[in-house]
Amino acid sequence: MVYSMTGFGRSEYSDENRRVVIEMKSVNHRYCDISVKLPRSISRFEPEIRKRLKLYVERGKVDVFITYSSLQSAGAVVKYNKDVLDQYMAHFKTMEEEFGLTEDYKPTVIARYPDVFTIEENYFVEDEEYQIIEKVLDEAGKQFKESRAKEGANLTKDLLEKMDELESLTCKVDELAPKIIEEYQAKLTEKVSNLLETANIDENRIVQEVTIYADRVAVDEELVRLHSHIAAVRDMLANSDDESGEGKNNSIGRRLDFIVQEMNREANTTLSKSDTLSVTDIGIDMKTCIEKVREQIQNLE
Repeated sequence: MVYSMTGFGRSEYSDENRRVVIEMKSVNHRYCDISVKLPRSISRFEPEIRKRLKLYVERGKVDVFITYSSLQSAGAVVKYNKDVLDQYMAHFKTMEEEFGLTEDYKPTVIARYPDVFTIEENYFVEDEEYQIIEKVLDEAGKQFKESRAKEGANLTKDLLEKMDELESLTCKVDELAPKIIEEYQAKLTEKVSNLLETANIDENRIVQEVTIYADRVAVDEELVRLHSHIAAVRDMLANSDDESGEGKNNSIGRRLDFIVQEMNREANTTLSKSDTLSVTDIGIDMKTCIEKVREQIQNLE
């Protein structure tokens, strides 16, 4: 299965004791960058959660938001930190003495100072709760993966269409290459004939010059490799399903990126060897098409 790096998944579970909500979303990234935001009460489960997430993502920037609420207790208490307030008041008194300041200290004003009041969770989450969290995580992960697979199918269709376009352009160069040599030989023969004003031309010399020219502009190897790369891309996109399995990601984005680099190399060489406007135009179209493919591949996992 070909997966896009863009996806979203959400799952929720609640009963008389707790409520768990998990959301996952991702965007493109060169590597696998997972950010997990969860309450402090279940922070000790983060290593297991990250390990579990590896089943659903191999590449991309993924943000995971987890909320866990206990429905059996108030869930949190407000704590008054007297030691912190004592330090505040000591500093205020020093400021008054040094600068002659006066101030009325109202409780509602003092309460706004950082850490005078803090909110703390007043319940402990048992280890068994992780099983519930994992179940919700799996449901969100499956949704997340399905959305990436759906987008991946659209990207695959577009890439295959671009492969058809690139192959058509490559075939055009295939057809033009022999004609270029023939045209050069005819022009060279005519030019030499006009210069010598005679039909007695050294055919061996003409053949030698044409051979040198043909060797300089020959793009046979480049075209063969381009056809091979196109076939490889098609094969990878078509057979990616065979490599995937439960709990296993089939990341082909990096491999396709390498092949596209090779395609671009062959197109550049073909363009540099071009000695006619027709091949130059096709070479530019090939590079444009390959660049579109490269950009699209950046969206694949």
